[in-house]
Amino acid sequence: MNQTVITKQQVFICGSALRGQPDHSNLGNAKFIRAVNTQPLYRLHAAENGWHPAIYQVDVGGISIPGEIYEMTAEEFKYLATNEPPHMYPTEVKLADGEVATAFFYPQELVDRYNWPDISDLGGWAAYKQAQLETVS
Repeated sequence: MNQTVITKQQVFICGSALRGQPDHSNLGNAKFIRAVNTQPLYRLHAAENGWHPAIYQVDVGGISIPGEIYEMTAEEFKYLATNEPPHMYPTEVKLADGEVATAFFYPQELVDRYNWPDISDLGGWAAYKQAQLETVS
């Protein structure tokens, strides 16, 4: 008897695929688990003129990034990965509660090369995008 094993993974979302953001549909039918924060080990930048977030881990000066945890099947994760911007790669992220999830990071060397704005102190990606809208209005 063949049994299909469906494995699911916990994925940390902190950018344009958050609830209420334009790329939320990239999550497909992934199950929202909870809102979370990372441990204060990361920096958050607005890459490509604010097109998407860029997060990476630092040894000092890190902040806690707000986001959401989703439970995804391998197929849902693959779809999300193929729709991420170039250069983003999956890796582990440490959550404030001590758990670990998968997140999409961005190479710090590219952030530094292009001098993309550090938005770490603005309250997360959704807060940054909201502030941009309010500046335009």
